[in-house]
Amino acid sequence: MTKGDSSGSSYKLGRFIGTCAATDRTLEPGTECIACLCEPGEAEIADGALGLVRREYCLEAWESGSRPQGLFSWWRTRMPEPDAPRRVLVDDDALLDLFDRLGSEDDDRRRGFRWVLGLILVRKKLLRLEGSARTEEGDVFLLRRRGTDPALPPIEMLDPKLEEDDARKIADELGEIMASDD
Repeated sequence: MTKGDSSGSSYKLGRFIGTCAATDRTLEPGTECIACLCEPGEAEIADGALGLVRREYCLEAWESGSRPQGLFSWWRTRMPEPDAPRRVLVDDDALLDLFDRLGSEDDDRRRGFRWVLGLILVRKKLLRLEGSARTEEGDVFLLRRRGTDPALPPIEMLDPKLEEDDARKIADELGEIMASDD
């Protein structure tokens, strides 16, 4: 999570901080740790965080029960070595799972996050746009996973009517989730 980049987003979620969120202990390169996504705190929202934020925990703190408020997802990883090339962090199945899990959310920030993720999944051809519908909630896009039975009902994705800057910030955050420094 870095502050003050040139894209206008003041809070990135995918980069390693290098500090345990529970103990403030530095996580040295090569150290195994837990990375997680959670709801942003008030300060992070004030800094422009629109979706989920990332935190790291040393294994000892995590195993002793330290967890952030609003925990959404977590995974085991290693702190990157300095100057190590970036690699893909999240595979397509994990992105689809995240998209599905965000589908039951009523929070506007998570709806925006799901919207941009859905557009990325359509671009990656993991989801296919089959049409749209107008509901009491607003415009809904009808999507289908690649290779699923066409007799099954489509996946509904509500258009949150994001401003362009908000969509760009969320896309930047998702780009950070999808790639890692480790």
